[in-house]
Amino acid sequence: MRKIVWIALLCLITTLSYGQTVRVVDKQTEQALEFVAIIANQGKTVVITDVNGQANISLMKDAPKIEFRMMGYQQVCFSYNQLNDKQFLVSLEPKSLNLECVVVSASRFLQSSDEVPVKVIQAKEVAIQNPQTTADLLSLSGNVFIQKSQLGGGSPMIRGFATNRLVYSVDGIRMNTAIYRSGNIQNVISLDPLSIESTEILFGPASVIYGSDAIGGVMSFQTLTAPLSNDKNNIQGGRAFMRYSSANHEMTGHFDAFAGFKKWSFLTSISQSTFGDLKMGSHGPEEYLRYNYVQRIDSQDVVVSNADPLVQSPSGYSQQNLMQKIRFKPNNYLDFQYGFHYSETSAYARYDRHLQTKNGLPKYAEWSYGPQKWMMNNLNISYSKSNIAFDELVLRLAQQSFEESRISRSFNKDTREIRTEKV
Repeated sequence: MRKIVWIALLCLITTLSYGQTVRVVDKQTEQALEFVAIIANQGKTVVITDVNGQANISLMKDAPKIEFRMMGYQQVCFSYNQLNDKQFLVSLEPKSLNLECVVVSASRFLQSSDEVPVKVIQAKEVAIQNPQTTADLLSLSGNVFIQKSQLGGGSPMIRGFATNRLVYSVDGIRMNTAIYRSGNIQNVISLDPLSIESTEILFGPASVIYGSDAIGGVMSFQTLTAPLSNDKNNIQGGRAFMRYSSANHEMTGHFDAFAGFKKWSFLTSISQSTFGDLKMGSHGPEEYLRYNYVQRIDSQDVVVSNADPLVQSPSGYSQQNLMQKIRFKPNNYLDFQYGFHYSETSAYARYDRHLQTKNGLPKYAEWSYGPQKWMMNNLNISYSKSNIAFDELVLRLAQQSFEESRISRSFNKDTREIRTEKV
Protein backbone atom coordinates (compact mmCIF):
# COMPACT_ATOMS: atom_id res chain seq x y z
CA MET A 1 0.00 0.00 0.00
CA ARG A 2 2.81 2.39 0.91
CA LYS A 3 4.54 1.71 -2.43
CA ILE A 4 1.36 2.57 -4.31
CA VAL A 5 1.11 5.93 -2.47
CA TRP A 6 4.74 6.81 -3.30
CA ILE A 7 4.22 5.92 -6.96
CA ALA A 8 1.11 8.11 -7.10
CA LEU A 9 2.98 11.05 -5.51
CA LEU A 10 5.84 10.63 -7.96
CA CYS A 11 3.45 10.69 -10.90
CA LEU A 12 1.78 13.82 -9.50
CA ILE A 13 5.16 15.60 -9.10
CA THR A 14 6.17 14.58 -12.63
CA THR A 15 2.92 15.98 -14.00
CA LEU A 16 3.38 19.28 -12.14
CA SER A 17 7.00 19.54 -13.28
CA TYR A 18 5.96 19.02 -16.88
CA GLY A 19 3.42 21.81 -16.57
CA GLN A 20 6.18 24.19 -15.39
CA THR A 21 8.48 23.51 -18.34
CA VAL A 22 8.18 25.77 -21.37
CA ARG A 23 9.35 24.87 -24.87
CA VAL A 24 10.46 27.46 -27.43
CA VAL A 25 10.56 26.74 -31.17
CA ASP A 26 11.10 28.57 -34.47
CA LYS A 27 7.73 29.62 -35.85
CA GLN A 28 8.66 28.78 -39.45
CA THR A 29 10.64 25.57 -39.05
CA GLU A 30 9.26 24.44 -35.65
CA GLN A 31 12.78 23.50 -34.63
CA ALA A 32 13.77 23.84 -30.97
CA LEU A 33 15.65 27.06 -30.12
CA GLU A 34 18.60 26.89 -27.74
CA PHE A 35 19.90 29.83 -25.68
CA VAL A 36 16.61 31.72 -25.60
CA ALA A 37 16.61 34.09 -22.59
CA ILE A 38 13.40 33.92 -20.52
CA ILE A 39 13.13 36.90 -18.16
CA ALA A 40 10.60 37.66 -15.41
CA ASN A 41 10.19 39.64 -12.20
CA GLN A 42 11.78 42.75 -13.76
CA GLY A 43 14.96 40.92 -14.65
CA LYS A 44 15.48 39.26 -11.29
CA THR A 45 14.66 35.80 -12.64
CA VAL A 46 16.34 34.57 -15.81
CA VAL A 47 16.54 31.10 -17.33
CA ILE A 48 17.98 29.85 -20.65
CA THR A 49 16.53 27.16 -22.88
CA ASP A 50 18.56 23.98 -23.41
CA VAL A 51 19.38 22.11 -26.60
CA ASN A 52 15.78 20.85 -26.72
CA GLY A 53 14.44 24.40 -26.46
CA GLN A 54 13.12 23.73 -22.95
CA ALA A 55 13.48 25.61 -19.66
CA ASN A 56 12.01 25.24 -16.18
CA ILE A 57 9.97 28.35 -15.26
CA SER A 58 8.67 27.16 -11.91
CA LEU A 59 10.19 30.25 -10.26
CA MET A 60 8.09 32.44 -12.58
CA LYS A 61 4.72 31.02 -11.50
CA ASP A 62 1.95 33.66 -11.52
CA ALA A 63 4.35 36.23 -13.04
CA PRO A 64 2.35 38.89 -14.94
CA LYS A 65 5.15 39.43 -17.52
CA ILE A 66 7.56 36.85 -18.94
CA GLU A 67 9.79 37.93 -21.84
CA PHE A 68 11.39 35.69 -24.46
CA ARG A 69 14.48 37.13 -26.14
CA MET A 70 16.93 35.79 -28.72
CA MET A 71 19.21 37.43 -31.27
CA GLY A 72 17.63 37.29 -34.72
CA TYR A 73 14.06 36.78 -33.46
CA GLN A 74 11.20 39.06 -32.54
CA GLN A 75 10.87 39.58 -28.79
CA VAL A 76 7.57 38.32 -27.27
CA CYS A 77 5.98 38.70 -23.86
CA PHE A 78 3.32 36.61 -22.05
CA SER A 79 1.91 36.22 -18.57
CA TYR A 80 2.21 32.88 -16.79
CA ASN A 81 -1.51 32.28 -17.25
CA GLN A 82 -1.23 32.95 -20.99
CA LEU A 83 1.58 30.43 -21.24
CA ASN A 84 -0.63 27.93 -19.45
CA ASP A 85 -3.33 28.51 -22.06
CA LYS A 86 -0.73 27.97 -24.81
CA GLN A 87 0.27 24.69 -23.11
CA PHE A 88 3.68 26.22 -22.44
CA LEU A 89 4.68 26.22 -26.13
CA VAL A 90 6.12 29.48 -27.52
CA SER A 91 6.93 30.18 -31.16
CA LEU A 92 9.38 32.95 -32.06
CA GLU A 93 9.18 34.82 -35.37
CA PRO A 94 12.57 35.26 -37.16
CA LYS A 95 13.64 38.88 -37.56
CA SER A 96 15.48 40.10 -40.65
CA LEU A 97 18.94 41.43 -39.83
CA ASN A 98 20.37 43.76 -42.46
CA LEU A 99 24.17 43.97 -42.56
CA GLU A 100 26.01 46.50 -44.68
CA CYS A 101 27.50 44.83 -47.75
CA VAL A 102 30.93 46.10 -48.79
CA VAL A 103 31.40 45.99 -52.55
CA VAL A 104 34.91 46.12 -53.96
CA SER A 105 36.29 46.21 -57.50
CA ALA A 106 39.78 44.81 -56.94
CA SER A 107 39.21 42.36 -59.79
CA ARG A 108 37.85 45.21 -61.99
CA PHE A 109 34.33 43.87 -61.50
CA LEU A 110 32.15 44.66 -58.48
CA GLN A 111 32.10 41.80 -55.95
CA SER A 112 31.74 41.20 -52.22
CA SER A 113 34.77 41.97 -50.03
CA ASP A 114 34.80 38.45 -48.55
CA GLU A 115 35.72 37.03 -51.96
CA VAL A 116 39.12 38.75 -52.28
CA PRO A 117 42.00 39.57 -49.84
CA VAL A 118 41.48 43.31 -49.82
CA LYS A 119 41.55 46.16 -47.32
CA VAL A 120 38.92 48.84 -47.94
CA ILE A 121 39.23 52.42 -46.69
CA GLN A 122 35.80 54.03 -46.82
CA ALA A 123 35.07 57.74 -47.26
CA LYS A 124 33.79 57.99 -43.66
CA GLU A 125 37.17 56.89 -42.30
CA VAL A 126 38.94 59.38 -44.55
CA ALA A 127 36.68 62.17 -43.31
CA ILE A 128 37.54 61.33 -39.69
CA GLN A 129 41.32 61.00 -40.20
CA ASN A 130 41.48 63.99 -42.58
CA PRO A 131 44.70 63.11 -44.49
CA GLN A 132 46.60 65.86 -46.29
CA THR A 133 47.62 63.74 -49.29
CA THR A 134 46.71 60.40 -50.82
CA ALA A 135 49.96 58.97 -49.44
CA ASP A 136 48.75 59.83 -45.95
CA LEU A 137 45.39 58.27 -46.84
CA LEU A 138 47.05 54.93 -47.66
CA SER A 139 48.82 54.90 -44.31
CA LEU A 140 45.40 54.84 -42.59
CA SER A 141 45.06 51.15 -43.45
CA GLY A 142 47.94 50.19 -41.19
CA ASN A 143 49.06 47.73 -43.90
CA VAL A 144 50.96 50.12 -46.17
CA PHE A 145 54.27 51.70 -45.17
CA ILE A 146 54.83 55.21 -46.55
CA GLN A 147 58.37 56.45 -47.17
CA LYS A 148 58.91 60.22 -47.35
CA SER A 149 62.12 61.97 -48.35
CA GLN A 150 60.41 65.35 -48.37
CA LEU A 151 57.09 66.96 -47.54
CA GLY A 152 55.85 66.55 -51.12
CA GLY A 153 56.53 62.83 -51.03
CA GLY A 154 54.95 59.54 -50.12
CA SER A 155 56.07 56.24 -51.63
CA PRO A 156 53.83 53.27 -50.67
CA MET A 157 55.41 49.93 -49.78
CA ILE A 158 53.54 46.62 -49.50
CA ARG A 159 55.45 43.59 -48.20
CA GLY A 160 58.73 45.26 -49.16
CA PHE A 161 57.62 46.01 -52.73
CA ALA A 162 57.40 49.61 -53.95
CA THR A 163 57.28 51.85 -57.04
CA ASN A 164 57.33 49.79 -60.25
CA ARG A 165 56.44 46.63 -58.34
CA LEU A 166 53.06 48.03 -57.32
CA VAL A 167 50.13 49.23 -59.41
CA TYR A 168 47.98 52.30 -58.81
CA SER A 169 44.51 52.09 -60.34
CA VAL A 170 42.10 55.02 -60.71
CA ASP A 171 38.49 54.14 -61.58
CA GLY A 172 39.69 50.81 -62.99
CA ILE A 173 42.49 52.37 -65.10
CA ARG A 174 46.05 51.66 -64.01
CA MET A 175 48.30 54.68 -63.81
CA ASN A 176 51.04 54.64 -66.42
CA THR A 177 54.25 53.41 -64.78
CA ALA A 178 56.51 53.82 -67.82
CA ILE A 179 58.65 56.48 -66.11
CA TYR A 180 58.61 54.93 -62.63
CA ARG A 181 62.00 53.93 -61.31
CA SER A 182 62.90 51.20 -58.83
CA GLY A 183 63.64 53.76 -56.10
CA ASN A 184 60.98 55.52 -54.06
CA ILE A 185 58.69 57.89 -55.93
CA GLN A 186 55.85 60.23 -55.05
CA ASN A 187 53.44 59.92 -57.99
CA VAL A 188 50.60 58.77 -55.75
CA ILE A 189 50.19 62.33 -54.41
CA SER A 190 48.81 63.33 -57.82
CA LEU A 191 45.45 61.96 -56.66
CA ASP A 192 43.18 64.23 -54.66
CA PRO A 193 42.19 62.51 -51.38
CA LEU A 194 39.10 64.72 -51.14
CA SER A 195 37.69 63.36 -54.40
CA ILE A 196 38.19 59.67 -53.54
CA GLU A 197 35.07 57.68 -52.65
CA SER A 198 36.83 54.50 -51.51
CA THR A 199 40.31 53.00 -51.54
CA GLU A 200 40.97 49.28 -51.95
CA ILE A 201 44.36 47.74 -51.16
CA LEU A 202 44.82 44.33 -52.77
CA PHE A 203 47.60 42.31 -51.14
CA GLY A 204 49.75 39.88 -53.05
CA PRO A 205 50.43 39.35 -56.75
CA ALA A 206 47.71 40.47 -59.16
CA SER A 207 49.62 40.34 -62.43
CA VAL A 208 46.99 38.27 -64.21
CA ILE A 209 44.54 41.18 -64.01
CA TYR A 210 46.73 44.28 -63.77
CA GLY A 211 49.94 43.32 -65.60
CA SER A 212 53.49 42.32 -64.69
CA ASP A 213 54.06 45.34 -62.40
CA ALA A 214 51.51 44.11 -59.85
CA ILE A 215 53.96 41.81 -58.06
CA GLY A 216 53.56 43.27 -54.60
CA GLY A 217 49.93 44.41 -54.73
CA VAL A 218 47.44 46.90 -56.11
CA MET A 219 46.03 50.14 -54.73
CA SER A 220 42.70 50.81 -56.41
CA PHE A 221 41.08 54.23 -56.01
CA GLN A 222 37.41 54.82 -56.77
CA THR A 223 36.68 58.53 -57.23
CA LEU A 224 33.35 60.26 -56.73
CA THR A 225 30.58 59.13 -59.08
CA ALA A 226 27.94 61.40 -60.54
CA PRO A 227 24.58 60.05 -59.22
CA LEU A 228 21.44 59.75 -61.33
CA SER A 229 17.91 60.70 -60.28
CA ASN A 230 15.64 57.76 -59.44
CA ASP A 231 12.40 59.66 -60.00
CA LYS A 232 11.04 62.61 -61.94
CA ASN A 233 12.71 65.13 -59.62
CA ASN A 234 16.26 66.21 -60.41
CA ILE A 235 18.89 66.04 -57.68
CA GLN A 236 21.65 68.49 -56.84
CA GLY A 237 24.24 68.64 -54.10
CA GLY A 238 27.73 69.71 -53.21
CA ARG A 239 30.38 70.21 -50.54
CA ALA A 240 32.74 72.99 -49.58
CA PHE A 241 35.76 72.30 -47.39
CA MET A 242 38.60 74.37 -45.92
CA ARG A 243 41.47 73.22 -43.72
CA TYR A 244 44.48 74.73 -41.96
CA SER A 245 47.34 72.79 -40.39
CA SER A 246 49.82 74.47 -38.06
CA ALA A 247 52.51 71.77 -38.53
CA ASN A 248 53.28 72.92 -42.08
CA HIS A 249 50.96 75.93 -42.45
CA GLU A 250 48.82 73.97 -44.89
CA MET A 251 45.87 75.79 -46.39
CA THR A 252 43.49 73.63 -48.41
CA GLY A 253 40.25 74.54 -50.11
CA HIS A 254 37.97 72.02 -51.78
CA PHE A 255 34.69 72.26 -53.65
CA ASP A 256 32.61 69.63 -55.41
CA ALA A 257 29.07 69.74 -56.80
CA PHE A 258 26.84 67.43 -58.78
CA ALA A 259 23.58 67.58 -60.72
CA GLY A 260 21.66 64.40 -61.48
CA PHE A 261 18.85 63.88 -63.96
CA LYS A 262 17.05 60.73 -65.08
CA LYS A 263 19.60 59.81 -67.75
CA TRP A 264 22.37 62.41 -67.38
CA SER A 265 24.49 63.48 -64.42
CA PHE A 266 27.46 65.82 -63.94
CA LEU A 267 30.04 66.18 -61.16
CA THR A 268 32.85 68.69 -60.70
CA SER A 269 35.59 68.57 -58.06
CA ILE A 270 38.28 71.24 -57.48
CA SER A 271 40.98 71.32 -54.80
CA GLN A 272 43.79 73.78 -54.09
CA SER A 273 46.45 73.18 -51.42
CA THR A 274 49.42 75.22 -50.26
CA PHE A 275 51.99 73.71 -47.89
CA GLY A 276 54.57 75.81 -46.06
CA ASP A 277 57.84 74.53 -44.64
CA LEU A 278 57.31 71.59 -42.31
CA LYS A 279 58.08 72.04 -38.63
CA MET A 280 59.37 68.91 -36.94
CA GLY A 281 58.69 67.90 -33.35
CA SER A 282 60.94 69.07 -30.54
CA HIS A 283 62.10 65.51 -29.81
CA GLY A 284 63.09 64.61 -33.37
CA PRO A 285 66.53 63.42 -34.57
CA GLU A 286 69.36 65.88 -33.99
CA GLU A 287 70.69 65.39 -37.53
CA TYR A 288 67.41 66.66 -38.98
CA LEU A 289 67.66 70.06 -37.31
CA ARG A 290 68.04 72.85 -39.84
CA TYR A 291 70.43 75.48 -38.47
CA ASN A 292 70.94 77.20 -41.82
CA TYR A 293 69.86 77.04 -45.46
CA VAL A 294 70.94 78.44 -48.81
CA GLN A 295 69.52 81.54 -50.47
CA ARG A 296 70.39 83.02 -53.86
CA ILE A 297 71.27 86.68 -53.34
CA ASP A 298 72.74 88.85 -56.15
CA SER A 299 73.64 85.76 -58.21
CA GLN A 300 75.53 84.31 -55.26
CA ASP A 301 74.71 81.42 -52.96
CA VAL A 302 74.57 82.61 -49.37
CA VAL A 303 74.24 80.46 -46.25
CA VAL A 304 71.52 82.05 -44.12
CA SER A 305 70.95 81.27 -40.45
CA ASN A 306 67.61 79.60 -39.73
CA ALA A 307 65.66 81.43 -37.02
CA ASP A 308 63.98 78.16 -35.95
CA PRO A 309 66.07 74.99 -36.48
CA LEU A 310 62.92 72.90 -36.18
CA VAL A 311 61.58 74.34 -39.45
CA GLN A 312 62.67 72.19 -42.39
CA SER A 313 63.45 74.80 -45.00
CA PRO A 314 62.94 74.43 -47.92
CA SER A 315 60.14 71.86 -47.97
CA GLY A 316 56.91 73.69 -48.91
CA TYR A 317 54.99 73.37 -52.15
CA SER A 318 51.53 73.81 -53.66
CA GLN A 319 49.15 71.56 -55.59
CA GLN A 320 45.92 71.83 -57.52
CA ASN A 321 43.50 69.10 -58.61
CA LEU A 322 40.56 69.12 -61.01
CA MET A 323 38.10 66.33 -61.77
CA GLN A 324 35.09 66.36 -64.09
CA LYS A 325 32.63 63.47 -64.42
CA ILE A 326 29.84 63.06 -67.00
CA ARG A 327 27.46 60.11 -66.95
CA PHE A 328 24.81 58.98 -69.43
CA LYS A 329 22.56 55.97 -68.79
CA PRO A 330 19.99 55.56 -71.59
CA ASN A 331 18.45 52.38 -70.10
CA ASN A 332 18.82 49.91 -67.23
CA TYR A 333 21.61 47.95 -68.90
CA LEU A 334 23.84 50.46 -70.68
CA ASP A 335 25.96 53.00 -68.76
CA PHE A 336 28.48 55.54 -70.15
CA GLN A 337 30.81 57.30 -67.70
CA TYR A 338 33.46 59.82 -68.73
CA GLY A 339 36.06 61.15 -66.30
CA PHE A 340 38.69 63.88 -66.65
CA HIS A 341 41.49 64.16 -64.07
CA TYR A 342 44.17 66.81 -63.87
CA SER A 343 46.79 67.41 -61.20
CA GLU A 344 49.76 69.76 -61.03
CA THR A 345 52.23 70.56 -58.26
CA SER A 346 54.75 73.33 -57.93
CA ALA A 347 58.44 72.51 -57.70
CA TYR A 348 59.28 71.05 -54.28
CA ALA A 349 62.62 70.44 -52.64
CA ARG A 350 64.02 67.04 -51.75
CA TYR A 351 64.84 67.80 -48.15
CA ASP A 352 67.28 64.96 -47.45
CA ARG A 353 69.59 66.20 -50.22
CA HIS A 354 69.63 69.69 -48.73
CA LEU A 355 71.03 68.25 -45.51
CA GLN A 356 74.17 66.95 -47.22
CA THR A 357 77.38 68.92 -46.67
CA LYS A 358 80.80 69.07 -48.29
CA ASN A 359 83.81 70.66 -46.60
CA GLY A 360 81.53 72.19 -43.97
CA LEU A 361 79.27 73.87 -46.56
CA PRO A 362 75.99 72.73 -48.10
CA LYS A 363 76.60 70.32 -50.98
CA TYR A 364 73.60 71.56 -52.95
CA ALA A 365 72.18 75.02 -53.43
CA GLU A 366 69.15 73.48 -55.19
CA TRP A 367 67.71 69.99 -55.35
CA SER A 368 64.08 69.76 -56.21
CA TYR A 369 61.50 67.90 -58.20
CA GLY A 370 60.05 70.08 -60.91
CA PRO A 371 56.31 70.49 -61.39
CA GLN A 372 54.63 67.09 -61.44
CA LYS A 373 51.74 67.00 -63.89
CA TRP A 374 49.25 64.21 -64.49
CA MET A 375 46.22 64.15 -66.79
CA MET A 376 43.84 61.33 -67.61
CA ASN A 377 40.78 61.00 -69.85
CA ASN A 378 38.73 57.92 -69.07
CA LEU A 379 35.64 56.53 -70.83
CA ASN A 380 33.91 53.58 -69.17
CA ILE A 381 31.12 51.73 -71.01
CA SER A 382 29.31 48.92 -69.18
CA TYR A 383 26.56 46.59 -70.36
CA SER A 384 24.96 44.54 -67.57
CA LYS A 385 22.31 42.46 -69.38
CA SER A 386 23.51 38.86 -69.13
CA ASN A 387 23.33 36.53 -72.11
CA ILE A 388 24.86 33.31 -73.35
CA ALA A 389 28.19 35.06 -74.06
CA PHE A 390 28.72 37.04 -70.82
CA ASP A 391 27.14 38.20 -67.57
CA GLU A 392 28.56 41.71 -67.78
CA LEU A 393 30.62 43.54 -70.37
CA VAL A 394 32.90 46.48 -69.51
CA LEU A 395 34.91 48.51 -72.01
CA ARG A 396 37.42 51.08 -70.77
CA LEU A 397 39.22 53.59 -72.96
CA ALA A 398 41.83 55.86 -71.36
CA GLN A 399 44.54 58.34 -72.28
CA GLN A 400 47.16 59.57 -69.80
CA SER A 401 50.06 61.99 -69.80
CA PHE A 402 52.80 62.43 -67.18
CA GLU A 403 55.42 65.12 -66.84
CA GLU A 404 57.99 65.45 -64.09
CA SER A 405 61.58 66.64 -63.70
CA ARG A 406 64.54 66.67 -61.36
CA ILE A 407 66.54 69.86 -60.87
CA SER A 408 69.85 70.09 -59.00
CA ARG A 409 72.63 72.64 -58.66
CA SER A 410 75.73 72.36 -56.55
CA PHE A 411 76.65 75.12 -54.08
CA ASN A 412 78.29 78.13 -55.77
CA LYS A 413 77.76 76.61 -59.21
CA ASP A 414 75.91 78.47 -61.95
CA THR A 415 74.86 75.51 -64.05
CA ARG A 416 71.81 73.41 -63.30
CA GLU A 417 71.29 69.76 -64.02
CA ILE A 418 67.75 69.29 -65.31
CA ARG A 419 66.19 66.01 -66.30
CA THR A 420 62.65 66.16 -67.67
CA GLU A 421 60.53 63.10 -68.35
CA LYS A 422 57.29 62.98 -70.33
CA VAL A 423 55.11 60.07 -71.26
